Amino acid sequence: MNILTKWIRSYLPELDVSDAQLAEDLTLRGVAVEGIFPAGCGGSRFEMDITTNRVDAMNHYGIAREAAAIYSEKLGGVALKPLTEEMGAPVEAAREDDAFPVRIEAKDLCGRFTARVIRDVRVKPATGLIAEYFNAIEQKPISGPVDATNFGWLAMGQPTHVFDLDTIEGGIVVRRAKTGERLRLLDGSERVLTADDLVIADEKKPLSLAGVMGGWDSRVTEATKNILVEAAWFVPSAIRASSRRHGLHTDASHRFERGADFNAAPVGNNLVTRLVVEQAGGGVVGPMTDVVVPELEAKTAGRDRIVLRVNEVQRILGTTLEDAVVPPQRADSLVAPEDGARVSALSDSVVEQVLTALGCELEATRAVAGEYAVKLPSWRLDLEREIDLIEEVARVYGYNRFADTLPAWAGAVVKLPHAEQERVIRETLRALGYNEAISSTFVSAEEAAAFGDSQAGAVAMGNPLSEEAGMLRPSLTPGMATMVAHNLHRDVSAVRLFEMGTVFTGSTAEVREAAGLAIGATGGAAASALHGGDDALIFEVKGALESLLAKFAGAVAFDTKELPKWIAAGRGGRALLDGKKVAVFGELSAEELQRRKLRQSCVVAEIAADILMTEPLRQPVVQELSRFQAVERDFSFVFPDSVRWEAIAAAVDETKIPELRSVRPVEIFRDAKGKAVPVGSYSLLSRVVFQSKERTLTEEEIAAWSEKIVSALKKLGGVQRA
Repeated sequence: MNILTKWIRSYLPELDVSDAQLAEDLTLRGVAVEGIFPAGCGGSRFEMDITTNRVDAMNHYGIAREAAAIYSEKLGGVALKPLTEEMGAPVEAAREDDAFPVRIEAKDLCGRFTARVIRDVRVKPATGLIAEYFNAIEQKPISGPVDATNFGWLAMGQPTHVFDLDTIEGGIVVRRAKTGERLRLLDGSERVLTADDLVIADEKKPLSLAGVMGGWDSRVTEATKNILVEAAWFVPSAIRASSRRHGLHTDASHRFERGADFNAAPVGNNLVTRLVVEQAGGGVVGPMTDVVVPELEAKTAGRDRIVLRVNEVQRILGTTLEDAVVPPQRADSLVAPEDGARVSALSDSVVEQVLTALGCELEATRAVAGEYAVKLPSWRLDLEREIDLIEEVARVYGYNRFADTLPAWAGAVVKLPHAEQERVIRETLRALGYNEAISSTFVSAEEAAAFGDSQAGAVAMGNPLSEEAGMLRPSLTPGMATMVAHNLHRDVSAVRLFEMGTVFTGSTAEVREAAGLAIGATGGAAASALHGGDDALIFEVKGALESLLAKFAGAVAFDTKELPKWIAAGRGGRALLDGKKVAVFGELSAEELQRRKLRQSCVVAEIAADILMTEPLRQPVVQELSRFQAVERDFSFVFPDSVRWEAIAAAVDETKIPELRSVRPVEIFRDAKGKAVPVGSYSLLSRVVFQSKERTLTEEEIAAWSEKIVSALKKLGGVQRA
């Protein structure tokens, strides 16, 4: 956002540093100034990047408050003008009998609502300071009253709104919308509301979508004669939900959904009222109506104090490079750095000074010396724990003013119980050509239903960022499929990925976490046509699973039972380790391919990594190599297509030949015309290796063993080729 240094300095008249120095000091403390440009009104214009948790700094007064905190210790104190002393000072009512009625019905969503009537105004373009500042930051002018509200949030961060008073029937009612209720907004769009939307209404109709955007019918125009000024505080989650639901992101919603200042509403109302009267050249002001919900006030402005221990600040932050600010009795325990600079720890007084500059109120506890009960400022809802306050002390004091030291630590590195299994999984898959990737932890409700287990349940987010990210992922498969599609859509023709991560099942009340693993493959030499043709890709993934599971000390088996619906019919299987299901794999169904706009086959495997983590690894056994020569024999047979290699290898193993070392396929041949090999059959050349550890094998032994193998293969229906 754009910030004017002239505007900042109006709140800090004693600030005696250059704009460049101010920008550097703010940036070093996490309030980043990304660019400095000349401003037409004098001074500079800062282009700033304010992190989302610092909504209090998304305005000129907030930046001035940060500067005052930084320079309170550094320059011996820089006074910050309170807003309530100037533009935000209470406005004296000309008519005490003109209080406007306000009723909050949704007390769980709106914590405070202020309203004030201004009668007999003239709506005209803004002039003076508003016009000057708006021109400097390229803020579009609209009209005097509306520009006053925009000036308010730019000045102090409090969104406000002005209504045409004559369009309001009865008093203001802050309530939930009625399902199907319609509201035309200031952007001209008509919205169909739900019972989850919060609206500002009169006794008959909704006037605005609370905290997001005002309504068209109650807007201030050139014909407006009487105005109602509104400033309120809304529960962040309610505004965020409405903003996402309707696809609206406004300056107001950006601030309300991140936690506005509960105590700023009356100040903001005063500020806007004063500006409206100034821009209109007069007006009759009524008293302010200020309705507060005590329960929400207690959770925000009235939060419980946080206990802060100075010795904990010193322990975590360590020593500084400044002159001694620690009591002398503790100085002998500190070690000076090699460059001779004096080192010290932050004293109680410095900690107290920094936190006071941040707007905290400190009260020493009676229990322990150097312990404070800290009352948090109403504008810092992001502060919740002692460690948050310690971080603020370090940030404001200056990270660069602390010595570079490592924290004291005693002990030894201890491996997690499953660290070795995790290492083996990653190394094995990388060796097989798979690249590790990371997908989003969130999925849509549709994907959670399609890829999750209905019995295990799925966890819905209480406040999702969008409908596409409304659930915690019950499986890594949708994320893997999305990543494969992402690569294909960007002309990466061959994709081999794997991901290890956490999956979530259960319910919002009871969330269960487990380790998951997914493999995805498409394209390349093993690519197959959609649901037919070459099966090389699916067998490649099956081979990867076999290689991975072979690292564990268990019997590996495969079958095609109980496959999930996301696997195309007849195009998948499951892997078992000692009889336990540890993986399912297969081609994505046509529905899933179409959902991701994929035009080629994609094979995904989902592995229960939490089971593998508890399985012992297969330990390598070293055997002495035989000093005697190995002998190879080839066997050429014609088998029906129904005979698989597993059956052939098992038949050879069942011959129980002690000197049999291996059997493997060498060549497979089919003849579509049926001349060399009958249709429905294939010719297989397999190679067998014999070797003894004690002696050289004789020709008679090899011939006898060969006969046993030939006999076993003939029993399978094989016909030996000449």
